[in-house]
Amino acid sequence: MGGVDSAATTDTIGSWLRWLKRHDMVNGKAATIGWCFGGGWSLNASLSEPDDATIVYYGNVKKSADDLNPLHGRVLGYFAERDKWINHDMVNDFEAEMKKAGKPFTRHWHQADHPFANPTSGRYDDDDAALAQRRSLDFLGQHLS
Repeated sequence: MGGVDSAATTDTIGSWLRWLKRHDMVNGKAATIGWCFGGGWSLNASLSEPDDATIVYYGNVKKSADDLNPLHGRVLGYFAERDKWINHDMVNDFEAEMKKAGKPFTRHWHQADHPFANPTSGRYDDDDAALAQRRSLDFLGQHLS
């Protein structure tokens, strides 16, 4: 994670989002979704290239209201009660900053560990992962139709 060139990554993700929104099989709308490190980058991508929906699975959401101004679409987040890093303090601060910025945010807490939706993890939780997936598909259906 520490070796990622943020500027290059932001440029690459933004380029792909712009390409996707113009693709002839797309209705002009796009969303980002990511898990853990990718969850934080899902949010970063939506900040660099505004899209219609953002989903963050237990990703780093440390942002200020000023950072959040470029957001265009809604943000949906999933977080784990037993996560020691992406914890209530971080998510509560993010929620407050989203409110300050006037941006819509829905969050769900799961009685699980950090990688609860990763089937390759020993801490995978089938029930929580399935619930989050259903909610994500509904969210995407609402905001990309």
